[in-house]
Amino acid sequence: MKEKFYQYIQELQDTITSKLEHIDGKVKFKEDLWERPEGGGGRTRVIENGNVFEKGGVNISGVHGALPKAMQSYFNVGDVDFFACGLSLVLHPKNPMVPTVHANWRYFEMYDKTGAIVDSWFGGGQDLTPYYLFEEDAKHFHQVCKRSCDLHNPDFYATYKKKCDEYFYNAHREEGRGIGGLFFDYCKANDEMSIENWYDFVTEVGNSFLDAYIPIVEKRKEISYTPEQRDWQEIRRGRYVEFNLVHDKGTLFGLRTNGRIESILMSLPSHVQWRYDHVPKPESEEEKLVKVLKNPVEWS
Repeated sequence: MKEKFYQYIQELQDTITSKLEHIDGKVKFKEDLWERPEGGGGRTRVIENGNVFEKGGVNISGVHGALPKAMQSYFNVGDVDFFACGLSLVLHPKNPMVPTVHANWRYFEMYDKTGAIVDSWFGGGQDLTPYYLFEEDAKHFHQVCKRSCDLHNPDFYATYKKKCDEYFYNAHREEGRGIGGLFFDYCKANDEMSIENWYDFVTEVGNSFLDAYIPIVEKRKEISYTPEQRDWQEIRRGRYVEFNLVHDKGTLFGLRTNGRIESILMSLPSHVQWRYDHVPKPESEEEKLVKVLKNPVEWS
């Protein structure tokens, strides 16, 4: 399974970066191959200062070795080895009318000292973070997510949409990071789903990503905007950074397993603001967004 999924994410990375370069029309992804001293490595691809994308990355990695002590405590296991691979992407568009997007699809195995697999699971998801709320875009993104889920289980969308709203939540701000999507983790073989079934589900979601996001980019990328709207985008990006550095488990895992810092922090935008006690004007488009972030909506 690990070879099969790693092959899949390599091909998916190629598909996604090729499409994004075509849309941007100005810059190409810079590729950076790296190795992890303890075992494994990855292929980081970053795009910066484009016509459409100000900063973004589409990264794959496959790392292995002894599970660090800190992660042994986190997973409540003893001295085991591990393998983890996945594709992680974040895109920060230049135009504040185009939402930031994040996605991740991953696979994890743990082994005893004889090399036997003692546990394995899939995880991942995709979520949208707009700066200005276009309800038709939110509905489109969630409808694509729902279609992917419904092909495998009619309960998956409601379950993983709720988990996404709960996970991508800035508790210290009492607001969501964005308008959600899907979030799933510890998808293990059970009576209803084999590990092959989970592979089929996760790759279904991965294959849906471009259908979920690209039509929104195409629709909004040429809309004119004011300096004040750009300021709002950068202020909201500050909340994005707060979540990634304070709450995100993927960031924590990468740092605790001696991951590659540049790849882990690739998700941070180039231009961001923390304006003291900034409150949007009443009845403004900015306030409209914040109200939705305070109270998750059923978009599908």
